[in-house]
Amino acid sequence: MTDGNRIALYLQDKHPIPDGMEYARYAEQRGFDAVWQAESRLVREATVPMAAFAAVTDTIKVGSGVINNWTRNPALIASTFATLDDLAPGRVLLGIGAWWDPLASKVGIERRRPLLAMRETVTAVRALLNDETVTFDGEFVHLDGVELDYVHQERRPKDVPIYIGATGMKMMELTGEIADGVVLNYLVSPTYNARAMEHLAIGAERAGRSIDDIDRPQLIVCSMSEDRDEALDAARLLITQYLGQQPHIMEASGASRSLLEEIANQITWPATEAQIREASKLLPDDVVQTLAAAGTPDECRAKVAEFVDAGCTCPILYPLGPDVHAMIDAFAAT
Repeated sequence: MTDGNRIALYLQDKHPIPDGMEYARYAEQRGFDAVWQAESRLVREATVPMAAFAAVTDTIKVGSGVINNWTRNPALIASTFATLDDLAPGRVLLGIGAWWDPLASKVGIERRRPLLAMRETVTAVRALLNDETVTFDGEFVHLDGVELDYVHQERRPKDVPIYIGATGMKMMELTGEIADGVVLNYLVSPTYNARAMEHLAIGAERAGRSIDDIDRPQLIVCSMSEDRDEALDAARLLITQYLGQQPHIMEASGASRSLLEEIANQITWPATEAQIREASKLLPDDVVQTLAAAGTPDECRAKVAEFVDAGCTCPILYPLGPDVHAMIDAFAAT
């Protein structure tokens, strides 16, 4: 799938949901392809704001970026996203990921055999959304003659593409094999993308298709301001938090081992704002600008273009700057 100058918006918990609804409307007016809602930490569940965004828009796609495959039964995932499709037919994107430790272990979940768990979940959810009756006796998924048992509405397959939020290369290969698309992670470099494309292609080949059959949107931190120092400092705080708390992003970032160890020694999950600010002093400007689109509008556009050149089909911009409308405008014409 080609990029066709697609661009998308990513919302986490930085903005109140009513503000996010307004940003989704504005992004739609400016021609954005999608708005994706995060569900990465124990902060904001994804599907409630997704419904809010879908309810106030008409054409923009609405995606989860990403829910995890451990805390919801596949039948619940399918029924939830079938419900979202009732609200916004043909506009809902199911992004699902393997979560991360230590968060998962702290809430009592053992993330063993994540590749098999993801394969079983995607297989079962896709079949349910396709209006099939599913019997599945796997290691993680157990369904006995289960279907989405509509009573009053028309029975039909739901057009809900499934995207895997892959970071590691084995998960990337699985994504190329079984998913409609990948949600490429943020806080990585364009060099990381080159490796990701290789492994997506390996997986795609297993399924008799090519990497061009896999949609490849990518989360990109976009800290944009006419005040360059302000933009870099905002990105620096976010990058520090993720490098200190999420090992899979830490490994994929390409940052030096010594820097990562220094940051990890100062923060873990959860961390206070003061701890993150102190640890952020360790992160130099060049690392910030390698891992994020940070700086002036021109600098941000140039960095996003690097990720597109490295295989991203649709940048998903996470606005950290003070003016979300200005960020949307800066990319609407590109």
